[in-house]
Amino acid sequence: MHEMLAAVARAPHHEMDFTRLQLEEPQPHELIVEVKAAGICHSDLSGRDGHYPFSLPGVLGHEGVGIVRRVGSEVSAAAVGDRVVMSQAFCGECDACRADRVTACPFTTELALKGLRADGTPTMSDGQGRTISGSFLGQSSWATHALVREWNLALLPADVPWEVAAPMACGVQTGAGAVLNVLRPTSAESIVVFGAGTVGLSAVMAARHVGCHTIVVVDTVDSRLATARELGATHVINAVSEDAVTAVRLITDGGADFSVEASGAVAAGPQAVEALSGRGSCILLGTPPSGPRLNLIGSTS
Repeated sequence: MHEMLAAVARAPHHEMDFTRLQLEEPQPHELIVEVKAAGICHSDLSGRDGHYPFSLPGVLGHEGVGIVRRVGSEVSAAAVGDRVVMSQAFCGECDACRADRVTACPFTTELALKGLRADGTPTMSDGQGRTISGSFLGQSSWATHALVREWNLALLPADVPWEVAAPMACGVQTGAGAVLNVLRPTSAESIVVFGAGTVGLSAVMAARHVGCHTIVVVDTVDSRLATARELGATHVINAVSEDAVTAVRLITDGGADFSVEASGAVAAGPQAVEALSGRGSCILLGTPPSGPRLNLIGSTS
């Protein structure tokens, strides 16, 4: 086993404590990465606070970057000493993964939240035989070292700083990827983004990159809205002081062509749909607590 220091979540809404743990040696398709930087995503807090079925005590973190220190016997994706970005959990072997549609992998949720390997074996323990939940969203990178499957990482160029690369593991690729790879707006179209965190702001930058003429951002925090303007938003709406749907429809002359829900607020999903034009498209990226269902009855599409 490999000794490491990790931030262990032991109870919902409580501070984590730094504890020395034992990390299992890599299986044939696994690697051990020395973590150099890790982002903080709202999904990590949701995992800690019981919004996801991730058992505690456990180690969170899923925006990790670092250097490969050990490799399994059949690893071909990276070698010892390589700089890598760790990313989301998917199996890498099902029909969807083989067709490069990894977001459709049917095993993602289990791999991300089970706290164990796919075969049911643990990845970490407290040194006294007690299992600690790991492999959170494929990595558990709030630690000095992480165990990751080779399908869930990418090589990182030497000139990219660690702190810049870390958010790319989740927030940046989620927001930008939704715009560039799924919605694919043109410069003649409008887009509204609900939530100005990492995911939402990455969607804004992607929309700016493709030249969307109208980019509206909705949030409840003025400082976030100011950042959204700096990154390319043409209009901002504070949902505390304005009715977001009405304001978007006025700005876009009847409704936006595209909308992105990136806040995770239960109320934001229906608003993101209602803010669309009759032929608009919405993508839901936010992760509200498990249990609530979005009611889209009466929306515009």
